[in-house]
Amino acid sequence: MSASPPPSPSPRRPRSQRARPLSRIGRSMPGRAGRPARQGRAGHLIGAYGLLTLTGLLFLIFSLALPRTFPTAATVDSILSNQSIPAVLALAAMVPVVTGAFDLSIGYGLGLAHVMVMQLIVNVGWPWPLACLVVIVGGAVVGVLNGVIVVFGRIDSFIATLGTGSMMYAATGWITDGGRIVPGAQGLPAAFTDVYDSTLLGLPVPAFYVLALTVALWLVLERLPLGRYLYVIGSNRRAADLIGIPTPRYTVYAFTASGLIVGFAGVLLAAQQQIGNPSVGLDYLLPAFVGALLGATAITPGRPNALGTVVAVAVLAVGLTGIGQMGADFWTVPLFHGATLLLAVGLAGYAARRRLRVGAVSARDASAGPPERPSPPGQDGGREGGAGAQRIEGPEGAGGTAP
Repeated sequence: MSASPPPSPSPRRPRSQRARPLSRIGRSMPGRAGRPARQGRAGHLIGAYGLLTLTGLLFLIFSLALPRTFPTAATVDSILSNQSIPAVLALAAMVPVVTGAFDLSIGYGLGLAHVMVMQLIVNVGWPWPLACLVVIVGGAVVGVLNGVIVVFGRIDSFIATLGTGSMMYAATGWITDGGRIVPGAQGLPAAFTDVYDSTLLGLPVPAFYVLALTVALWLVLERLPLGRYLYVIGSNRRAADLIGIPTPRYTVYAFTASGLIVGFAGVLLAAQQQIGNPSVGLDYLLPAFVGALLGATAITPGRPNALGTVVAVAVLAVGLTGIGQMGADFWTVPLFHGATLLLAVGLAGYAARRRLRVGAVSARDASAGPPERPSPPGQDGGREGGAGAQRIEGPEGAGGTAP
């Protein structure tokens, strides 16, 4: 009795006609795969350097509109000198924003700091270096107090710093008795006024203060673990706690750095104004936050950074200088600042959302893994048909079993 012949194997389709998974089809089309990557790179370049390009375009437009007054060395010196204090204060506002907090007391602190410098030099008679050092250290102490109130008092930074700022404004009024501190006939020491009025390499020396502070903050935030911890706290405070970052301590550090920078800005303001005006600091609050928030859309879009803040201040400086030389009314300055602030908040939110989307797409592509390599022809039948469909070759090479 002969054994029944085994069932003949099902015919296999040619390799070119076999269905492939959609993921492998997508990977096999280099044109479509490269297009999103190119678009992502183009979008990153526009987001990173668009604000810097806008600064150049504004300068070019105003130079063509005002060829006799705008593109001059005097205009450049005026921008570098007059915008140094707003730039320093914007950098002070940027540091707490990195951690997701806001320090609304910087304008009040600026007014108190410059009044204290004038009070100690003019009325108390301290040497100006000692007065400046005490004010800068006092600014750091105020920053520590702000951080402690926010962290350990569990009060929202917006409300807490608004309250402490109001108290500083009251202290400023108490020191000055509502009036101005004016030097006597001998004036202020020449060495003190040179802190702001002198030049270096043909440029105003306050521009070099801004440059040095920007480089220092960039190194701390971008190259040191301290800066990375601050960014993690600002991105996800809960995740920072889970991975062991002491968020209360580093939040206090951020407010301390902000207060220290505000104290330094107060010294510059006193050397510039050369009088103690109790209400002058509030005028710098809105431009500082415009620069800090608008700077989050430049250089590294989606997160506050020192270089982007300086670029944002440059955009504001060029725009305001050009508008002023064209004879605009006084109310255009607050209008420009308010509109720019709304634009800055909107662009910063968009940049942050886009950064999250790009990160999610990158993580999804990384988890998909590399495409599967095609198997050799000899192994394909075994993988497709399974062990039960394995073909047994007879002695003569035909399908069947040996007798």
